[in-house]
Amino acid sequence: MPWPTREWPEARPEVADVARLTGLIDDALASGDAGAIARGHCHALLVVHGGRLVVERYGTRYVSELEELAGIVPEPIHADTTHISWSMAKSILHAAIGVLVARGAVTIGSQAPVPKWDDAADPRQAITWDDLLTMRPGLAWVEEYYDVDEDAPPDVITMLFGDGQRDMAAFAADFPLVAEPGSERAYCYSSGTTNIASGCVGQTVGGGEEGMRTFLADEVFGAIGMVSASPTFDDAGTFVASSYVDATARDFARFGLLYLRDGVWEGRRLLPEGWVDHARLPRSPDENLFHGAHWWSNGDDRGSFMAEGFEGQRIYLVPDRDLMIVRLGKTHTDDGPAMDANLVEIADCFASPKLKSAR
Repeated sequence: MPWPTREWPEARPEVADVARLTGLIDDALASGDAGAIARGHCHALLVVHGGRLVVERYGTRYVSELEELAGIVPEPIHADTTHISWSMAKSILHAAIGVLVARGAVTIGSQAPVPKWDDAADPRQAITWDDLLTMRPGLAWVEEYYDVDEDAPPDVITMLFGDGQRDMAAFAADFPLVAEPGSERAYCYSSGTTNIASGCVGQTVGGGEEGMRTFLADEVFGAIGMVSASPTFDDAGTFVASSYVDATARDFARFGLLYLRDGVWEGRRLLPEGWVDHARLPRSPDENLFHGAHWWSNGDDRGSFMAEGFEGQRIYLVPDRDLMIVRLGKTHTDDGPAMDANLVEIADCFASPKLKSAR
């Protein structure tokens, strides 16, 4: 299979019903009609099959009604346009921790090195790296983005935009235990938990913000050709892995391919054996999905799993078809199920690629 470290190899989609696939792609990109209302606004849609880019479509940048009134015009999006990851950055952090596990610098069953929990009497000392990755630390937290009370904002809003934004890991680490770490009751999807884990990675790597930037650039992004990737750091020097990596759609596809290839890139194992399975193992039911370890599993018989971000960011992987769909845009949570159903229908157009013998 080809490796797109520098350029994506392209091919025509091999499907039984080209008209159906074309219609579904058009529906996904629809803007200003019923399709757009049902699925939100799509900025980019890529399909990679058998390691080759078979669909690449771009829309226009979303512009709100207020922006339109101010005279702002929707701009066309291109292959070199960067997009915000939102929570897909959490899955990137999983890869960063995997690199440290492969080096022997981290054992996921060991205590998470959080300075605020140094006191031997602190019950939060029982929280492990794995508890953080599986979102089961047992810490109190409220993750909500819509219908926010400005006088009493949810914890995630306070962390990202309020009093907690200067040192997000420390802010999240201040929350008390409400359940036994690692238990099923301890599960709580939390951007704060991710930033605690990111702070632990920064300590392990060393060198402050610059050390972490170099680590990500060399060991994660650079290793697979994600040259556009740009992570954001808070004032304390912590990578805001809950929410902020900007990259092109093609570079997000490179990251997805790393997981579709079991953590191997150009014959070199970047992530330890079993690390991708660690990510996608269905553990905690959450609405119509299962949270694994900073990745989401659909729990279906195809083993599909995905990196998921706010407002409809998706890296959707279907291993039994060697297929990946990257979808980036701006979609309200209420429209998410229709958008995801469209992606599943696109995936259903493809079969497992035929392996050709070498000559």
